[in-house]
Amino acid sequence: MTDPLPYLPNARPRRLRRTPAMRRLVRENRLHAADLVLPVFIREGLTEPAAISSMPGVRQHTRDSLKQVAADAATAGIGGVMLFGVPAVRDAEGSGATDPDGILNVALRDVKSEVGSDLVVMSDLCLDEFTDHGHCGVLAADGTIDNDRTLVRYQDMGVCQADAGADIVGTSGMMDGQVGAVREALDRNGSSDTAILGYAAKYASAFYGPFREAVDSALTGDRLSYQQDVANRREGSREIALDLAEGADLVMVKPAMAFLDVLADAARMSPVPVAAYQVSGEYAMIEAAAANGWIDRRRAVLESLTGIKRAGADITLTYWALEVAEWIRDA
Repeated sequence: MTDPLPYLPNARPRRLRRTPAMRRLVRENRLHAADLVLPVFIREGLTEPAAISSMPGVRQHTRDSLKQVAADAATAGIGGVMLFGVPAVRDAEGSGATDPDGILNVALRDVKSEVGSDLVVMSDLCLDEFTDHGHCGVLAADGTIDNDRTLVRYQDMGVCQADAGADIVGTSGMMDGQVGAVREALDRNGSSDTAILGYAAKYASAFYGPFREAVDSALTGDRLSYQQDVANRREGSREIALDLAEGADLVMVKPAMAFLDVLADAARMSPVPVAAYQVSGEYAMIEAAAANGWIDRRRAVLESLTGIKRAGADITLTYWALEVAEWIRDA
């Protein structure tokens, strides 16, 4: 916004920065624990939590440790958790994603039994963790992604997750028509109260690297044919508009840091809540720089999240959710 009196000789914006109390009074954006969602990994077959080397402080969880994290999240007052399953066995169709006794569906039931309605329980609706080729959809004979066959798998996956207790399913595969297809399947199943978080503008980013370790990704090659080109801003608005038209209850931009312009566009155009995902690479960079003493860790974490909030995010998925909730409470 342009200063309405840019040439006034006695204009002194610093008056409002003079003391901590004054800065607090006029602060434009504030972080709230309820706006934060914690992504959590549950791995089949673990007997104790396993550290993720590229994401210090983040672990793959057992069923028991997952329930404890969910209870901690509810106590901390954060908005929700987003569950990612890591199966022991994978196949070309990602069959474990639609097995009622598969790790993600079991985890959803565990968390709902632990926290009930005290926490919003979200689940990742994508095949990449479950396929032996690591792609987000079913492969055609020529090795490309078969968009429409994948939509059928997403429909079945959405129904399984709703039946397991998911409050929100996150359509993260970037298949054309995925929100509409899943919405139709949920409604047909009698799960019309299950909400859809459309990963509306999801880019083929280099910042997903540590996540690949977190889910033990089997991917070879890349996802450039279905995730968005990082150079495209207008395309992000088109994808958001399509998800809204298909009935998304929330929309998300992923990653956050390098796409704050797209996030601001989403906030301007969306009539539904807008989320952003502060992805694994964003987390890892700050942790690595802080470990080397190059930056103030707490200030950098809070500044990064405030930037996402300032750009227009109503909800932020971040691996620091529990820690930041504690900082906010103690501030």
